[in-house]
Parts: sequence; structure tokens; C-alpha cells
Amino acid sequence: MSKIQKYKHTDKMIDLISDNYTLLQVMSRFGLSLGFGEKTVKEVCEMNQVDCPTFLAVVNFMVEGYSRIDDSSDDLSIPALVDYLRQAHIYFLDFCLPGIRRKLIYAIDCSDDDVSFLILKFFDNYMNEVRRHMEYEEKTVFKYVDSLLNNNPPLNYQISTFSKHHDSISERLTELKNILIKYCPPKANKSMLNTALYDIYSCEEGLDSHCKIEDYLFVPAILKLERRVTNNEK
Repeated sequence: MSKIQKYKHTDKMIDLISDNYTLLQVMSRFGLSLGFGEKTVKEVCEMNQVDCPTFLAVVNFMVEGYSRIDDSSDDLSIPALVDYLRQAHIYFLDFCLPGIRRKLIYAIDCSDDDVSFLILKFFDNYMNEVRRHMEYEEKTVFKYVDSLLNNNPPLNYQISTFSKHHDSISERLTELKNILIKYCPPKANKSMLNTALYDIYSCEEGLDSHCKIEDYLFVPAILKLERRVTNNEK
């Protein structure tokens, strides 16, 4: 990977947000608060005890994608990255998806319309699918990483097990979007339904980015940690 990144530790944090407001989500998941004035990225990270290279790796990946992945795992703090991913799980499961569900309930009347009932059932099934996906990561993958960090990994698991079966969890939202667009219930609150649909688009993009961060930043970093731990054991 080229060492010339779009954003650097000497940039002002306000400039990052001005350039791309979606980075507010990254800040939130790293525990960075607003009100940082004219401070640089490094100063804001230090003030909040956040690993700056890891924050920048995620930010630059979000902005520039695959062109920044070759050796970006070298400078990553794995505990910081795992905490970021855990906070993302909390956001999707406790805030984003339940918020969309509330808007759908408000927008459509499920009591007297079969299409409305099926829309909500489809969404509930999808929420359960996302929850299972993320609970597996919490209970199995992150627990495995903790054991690696403590130099005590189990013999029956490797990160390749996760990566081989790590499918995107945003695809079914495309189906839901198409259902809403093509078969919008006639009695639906159009304004609220459009708002819910906009949130679904945003959630789909967020989940897709989340999975790619796991695939292209998290997994390579854990593979290198596995090799280090294995070499130390020999």
C-alpha cells in the first residue's frame, strides 16, 4: 500500500468531517466526541485515548477503499479495531435497524394489508439474520482474537474459518427496497415510507462498508497476529 493517504494525523479533524460527513459514524464508534475545535486528528485521538493509526486506517479505507489495504494491518491496534467493530454492531442492532422498523410500522398498516404484513415479516427475518451474524462474531471470532492477544489460542479455530464463510449481510436489503418501491401499500404514509426507504439505503451502505472493513482490515491483521503467536510458540 502507498504510504500517501488522503487523511493524515496532522490534518484538522474538522476538515475530515467537512469533506465527508459519513465519517461521523467512524468517530462515534471510536468514542471520539464533538467539540474538538481546531485540533488535529492526532490531538483529538490522544485527547480521547484512541489509537490514531487505527482510526486513520479505517477512515482512509472508508474513503478510498481497496487501494489502501495491502499492508495497512501493520500499524493497526487490534484491540482498538475490535472495539470499533463491536460499537458498529451496537449501532446496527440497537439503533439503526430498530429505527427503520419503527418507521415502517408507522408508515404501513399491517392489520389490514397482506403486503404490509409481509414487508414487516421480511424485515424482522432480516434483523434476526443480522443479529445471528453479529452474535457469532461477538461470541466466537472476537473471543478467539482475545485468546490470541493473550497467547492462548484454541487449537480448533483459525480466522480463515471466519473469512471463508463471511458473506455480506446487506444483500437482502436490496430485496426489501425493491418490494417497497414496486409494491408500496396504497394506504401507506408516503412521507414516512420514503424516509424509511432512505434509511434502508443508508443502512445497506453502512453494512456493506462494515463487512469490507472486516474482510480487508480486520482479517489480514488477525492473520499476521496468528503467525506471530505461532512463531513465538515454536
